[in-house]
Amino acid sequence: MTGLLIGFFAPWAVFAGIFALHLVLPARRVAGYVRDGKRGKRLRYRLNGPLVFIVTLGAWFAAGWSGVMPWDWLWQHRWPGAAGAMTLGLLVSAAVVLTAPGAGGNLLRDLYLGRRVNPQPFGGRADAKMFLYLAGAVLLELNLLSFAAHHVLTHPDAPSPGVALHVALFTWFVCDYLVFERVHLYTYDLFAERLGFKLVWGCLAWYPYFYAVGLWSVADLPDPHAPAWLLVASATLFFAGWTLSRGANLQKFHFKRDPERAFLALRPRALGDGERRLLVSGFWGLSRHVNYLGEILMAVGLALALGRPGMLGPWLYPLYYLALLVPRERDDDRRCAAKYGPLWEQYRAAVPWRIVPRVY
Repeated sequence: MTGLLIGFFAPWAVFAGIFALHLVLPARRVAGYVRDGKRGKRLRYRLNGPLVFIVTLGAWFAAGWSGVMPWDWLWQHRWPGAAGAMTLGLLVSAAVVLTAPGAGGNLLRDLYLGRRVNPQPFGGRADAKMFLYLAGAVLLELNLLSFAAHHVLTHPDAPSPGVALHVALFTWFVCDYLVFERVHLYTYDLFAERLGFKLVWGCLAWYPYFYAVGLWSVADLPDPHAPAWLLVASATLFFAGWTLSRGANLQKFHFKRDPERAFLALRPRALGDGERRLLVSGFWGLSRHVNYLGEILMAVGLALALGRPGMLGPWLYPLYYLALLVPRERDDDRRCAAKYGPLWEQYRAAVPWRIVPRVY
């Protein structure tokens, strides 16, 4: 029972540690894209994700090398840990919604989507959304390393190269987000999402545990002896997706900051109505959400890297992205149609494809 309780509260302790590091470690202060609803000024953020990530991983490696904690401790306690993260997500979701001013609408809808838009507690020293993404990303990395360690400890003589590749690609994914966390300030999540169950529970429970579903499925299994071409293909697909996703987000980031600035030698071309402009060149000339295509391709590459293409478990991750991003694209299309009016109709005509160029 003691072990179950320790495992249950382990993610609580990890998140508390990450939050403390986020508050005390040096950070750069930057202005974001979202504006304060009362003053009309751009919100400012303290960003120190890479430093928090490095310090946390350093503590994990120190605990492993010293023998204080088994390398696969999080794997051993994965079920109570997931239950603890889910419970914490539920409690925090309820707290941030029920303590917010009532919206006069449907309570269940408010609990799911949230009421608060951009809370920044501690006098702006922290931003709730950015911390949630940081916390989920760091715990995800710890889970990936611990699950992979379990695989190596279980099969020390012949560990799967696919497991190592999967962790390496996922680590790239996590580090990429943290290195470019300023770009995230200009994405849909930050300027459109509110703080409710979808975002809070998603970051505290779903992100760090479900995203590791591939390793969760195969860590106990021996090396499948996947052909080298499959591993090369999975990495190629992953980086093709990363190029689309990161390239699109960076291009939009630079366009919003300086509409005349070229990105990767791509001169921006935009549609305008005299007040607002929509980018229709480069990555954003391929489809209206080519970044979503990139995310899906990365997820497929991660699933294939494990070398078991006929196994369902690793495919749950890319299937989740399909279920998440296709409806999100539709929601974003409706939101933009209401925001931009006739200009959005021009954009639809100029870039007719929603996600996959010439397909969808």
